[in-house]
Amino acid sequence: MALEFPNQSRSYDARRRVVHFWGHDNVIETAFTVNAEALNRIEPGVGQDEDGLLGAFDRRRALIEKSAAKIYARGGKGSYALTPEHF
Repeated sequence: MALEFPNQSRSYDARRRVVHFWGHDNVIETAFTVNAEALNRIEPGVGQDEDGLLGAFDRRRALIEKSAAKIYARGGKGSYALTPEHF
């Protein structure tokens, strides 16, 4: 079964400056993060606060999920961090 993202929840971690989100492969849940620098790459000029970064995540969710699925397909981890190089 392919990785899916049925859970639309996401959260912001101010200390790490990342947005957390989750994907599911059958019954296996996998954690992902996308950092502020990556969000700025895909949406230049986005605000650096929680509202700005979560807004960028929401607007670019399809692209972020597509990138997450690509790194997940490589396998080998329980969680994945998306950085600017993934976009």
